[in-house]
Amino acid sequence: MTTSTATTLQGAPPRRTEVRKRSKTKSPYPYWFYLPAAVVYTALFLVPTFASFFFSFTRWTLTDFTFIGLDNFVQFFQEPALLKGLTNTFIYAVVTASLKVVLGMLLAVLLTSQIIARGYLRSVIFFPVLLSSIGVGIVFTVLMDPNNGMINEALATIGIQGPAWLTDPAWALISVALVDVWKGVGLATVIYIAGIVSIPQEYFEAAKMDGASSVKSFFNITLPLARPATATVIILSLIGGLRSFDLIWAMTKGGPGFTSDVIASVIFKQYQAGFYGLSTAGNVVLFLIVTAIILPLSTFLNRKEVDQ
Repeated sequence: MTTSTATTLQGAPPRRTEVRKRSKTKSPYPYWFYLPAAVVYTALFLVPTFASFFFSFTRWTLTDFTFIGLDNFVQFFQEPALLKGLTNTFIYAVVTASLKVVLGMLLAVLLTSQIIARGYLRSVIFFPVLLSSIGVGIVFTVLMDPNNGMINEALATIGIQGPAWLTDPAWALISVALVDVWKGVGLATVIYIAGIVSIPQEYFEAAKMDGASSVKSFFNITLPLARPATATVIILSLIGGLRSFDLIWAMTKGGPGFTSDVIASVIFKQYQAGFYGLSTAGNVVLFLIVTAIILPLSTFLNRKEVDQ
């Protein structure tokens, strides 16, 4: 083999490959196409975020502010309700996310099977997602009334005495979490349906020919290949659970006492009391907590997908 031939074989093709890769990755749109999105993102996210970080170090009102350093953070972490709110936040997020993952997967498997009225049932499952959280909270507050609520009356017909869902400290947080799952499981189901229908049917047909049962097909085909959908549901559910406020406030306002308080409700109570700088510091703390949990978890889940 001559030197020129070796040079041609070793040098030329990589250059062409690099050119092809660069041409494939280059965007067909000019950079100024991204300007409107960048302006909206800056105005609605970056500016408020940096403003929140700045005002968290101040004592401020609508007309003026005074820089006080870390005093807001020190006072926030001395709040008597903070520890309870932090514990409740993690419990609420884990319970709601876990139930949405499990129920979403099971409902998606059911609604991708040859079931009658499959399209109608999909609409029914997704409908609660479209409802207002405040409206759902008000409705379920009435339904969960310990004396005249329809839920306890229905349980009484079969000889079960229902608990005081929203006024018993042992049940208040879990009751709201169950309502959150009822409202949000439809979105998890839709994500799982999209993941399941994207799995090639050849896998299921081959498993059926090999005599695999439906349970084995689920654990060996559906569950592993729907991993991207699982990662999406986990991330979205955890973010929603850690930031949850409106449903809890509509149903219990953090009560009875502090038993169903979460970080967001503790922050809102501080804002109601006129401690604007303190509540801003609480929002920064909540932002950092969500970021510290979600970013490593997202990286871990995405790495697991690549490894598979």
